[in-house]
Amino acid sequence: MTNSQKMVRLNLDLSPELNQILDELANKIGTSEGDVLCQAITLMQIMVIAKEETKKLGVPEANQLIVNKINCLI
Repeated sequence: MTNSQKMVRLNLDLSPELNQILDELANKIGTSEGDVLCQAITLMQIMVIAKEETKKLGVPEANQLIVNKINCLI
């Protein structure tokens, strides 16, 4: 994002369970809860685009071929 773009502030209601998951994820990857949500939105966007292109998204085992790798989310 460039400095000229204005940020949009959101107000979000989460269940205590989702809030705990969000907090744990932020701690595990060493970032803010807001960054976790931004990364989650990016991953969801990738999933939607893949579906529109009739592709499938999965989590391969260590020895399986990866056709497209998603970088820089974490």
